[in-house]
Amino acid sequence: VAVLLHIFYGLLLALVSLAFWRPYRPLVRRLALHWQRVLLRILGVQLEVVGSPASGTVFLVSNHVSWLDIPVIGAQRDVHFLSKAEVREWPLIGALAQAAGTLFIKRGNGESRSKAQELAGHLQAGRTLLVFPEGTTGTGHAVKRFFSPLFAAPLNAQVPVQPLAVRYLDESGQVDAAVAFVGDDEFTAHLWQLLRRDRVCVQVHWLPALAVEGASSDTLCGEARLRIASVIDQ
Repeated sequence: VAVLLHIFYGLLLALVSLAFWRPYRPLVRRLALHWQRVLLRILGVQLEVVGSPASGTVFLVSNHVSWLDIPVIGAQRDVHFLSKAEVREWPLIGALAQAAGTLFIKRGNGESRSKAQELAGHLQAGRTLLVFPEGTTGTGHAVKRFFSPLFAAPLNAQVPVQPLAVRYLDESGQVDAAVAFVGDDEFTAHLWQLLRRDRVCVQVHWLPALAVEGASSDTLCGEARLRIASVIDQ
């Protein structure tokens, strides 16, 4: 009940703040930060943060385990996400994602290169973005292959790349694969599974930013993956 009420609360905030039409206004960004922090409290998320977000406009890249990654990261700084196009069709959640200024991409149709140009425009406008270069979720035990075309965006905009690693842990400090949202998992069933838990423990490691001067998409991609993997493989 609390989650449903919070979703409708978010929709009300989006309507009042005109977020569906102007998602990049400072008021909308503050409300999005507030809404995600409250959601984490409702879900019983216990957050441990290592390091800190880089200041200014950056291109963030992270490993991807669950839809929960988005509020976990979004509760820590103002950021716009690049999400798979299917999220736009999720009941209620898709509308909230659009109101929060989420960008969408269709997987597997070669859209990455043209999308990188769009992302560069947002970065040049001063909007920090986060992408999941694996292109899909995993169990949290390892980092999948990163796809490099989207790394053209920070190169074109000349903004740094900050990697971050997300780890969901159980009571013994081991990877909690039950939090993973993978394959054909259904959103409402996965949400219900999380709600039945007392808490969800997650670590977020903000890693040193990478300068783009003299780099290429491939080298940025490889170095970002290497740094994230160094945390995930602990």
